[in-house]
Amino acid sequence: MANDHDHNNDHDHHNVVNDWDTAAGSGGGSRDRTQGLSGQRDGAAENFQGLLDNTHGPAGNSRGAAAGKTADAHPLSWVAATAVIPESVTLGPFCSIGEDVVLGAGVVLGSGCVLEEGAVLGDGCRIGHHVTVHRGVHVGARVQVGDHSTLYEEAELGEACFIGGNSSLGRRPKPAAASTVKVQADLPPLKMGPGCTVGCAAVLYAGTVFGDRSFVGDGAIVRERCLVGEGVIVGSGVTVENDTRIGALTKIQTGSYITAYMEIEERAFIAPMVTTTNDNFMGRTEKRFKLVKGPHIGRAARVGGGAILLPGVRVAEETFVAAGALVSKDTEARRVVKGFPAQDVRPVPEEELLP
Repeated sequence: MANDHDHNNDHDHHNVVNDWDTAAGSGGGSRDRTQGLSGQRDGAAENFQGLLDNTHGPAGNSRGAAAGKTADAHPLSWVAATAVIPESVTLGPFCSIGEDVVLGAGVVLGSGCVLEEGAVLGDGCRIGHHVTVHRGVHVGARVQVGDHSTLYEEAELGEACFIGGNSSLGRRPKPAAASTVKVQADLPPLKMGPGCTVGCAAVLYAGTVFGDRSFVGDGAIVRERCLVGEGVIVGSGVTVENDTRIGALTKIQTGSYITAYMEIEERAFIAPMVTTTNDNFMGRTEKRFKLVKGPHIGRAARVGGGAILLPGVRVAEETFVAAGALVSKDTEARRVVKGFPAQDVRPVPEEELLP
């Protein structure tokens, strides 16, 4: 259909040219000039289609540092002479590949990707459209990154990770002018272990480490200097503030707020919309800075939906906090607490305890 359409357009154009020449009674010079312009247009269209064809499919020997013929092979992209790009790489149009970038075998880059100097993508990575990979980022083999995501300076992603679209990984904090948070100048890069999954529109800050097979849901935020253990689930819309530790296999469900300076031990369960707090002065007085402390949630403790944990409380191992409870004081291990404020009501049944 495309060829027929192009042919019909050319036919109509020439008819208009012929009619105009006849009506104007002009000499052959005007007609020759007009037909010359038409021929230039047809040639330009063919050349542009050729450029598009050249930007798709596996790269030939003419690309990359070894051959030094990048412009000929991919004229709609810019590839630095020192970039290392195997023949099996597929490069979309309008990409920018910086100095000393290294792409593994079989990498696929969508349209408009930007890879800054020193970025490394392992074998078999699939990068969506308009993804930005900043300076010094290291991405393991078989990682997938969705459209419009950004990997910030020197971030490290283990193999077989999945990153959804519109996510920001490894960004550095930019506090408000009135914020009391101090920005760490030498904040280390974000690190994610193998097999991690990050949903769409998630924001993960520099200085945080994720263990293998961690999961971060859509729209979640994990701030700087956090330590997230293996197999942790951070649900959609969850916020984890700075300097927080989360033990392996813990589950934090949709919409919960995990405050700064708290610790959650392994295999804990945090139901949806739980709120944790760390400042009894709520921003007043200078002495609050010495007393800011989030709750401590013990191993295999369970916190029900909508519960509130006040600053510094210790939820003991295998505690069961009922939905909607206000925990204002420390709990005892393997006990059920409920109410507003929470009261100890009974032991946790033996069959519910983890080994």
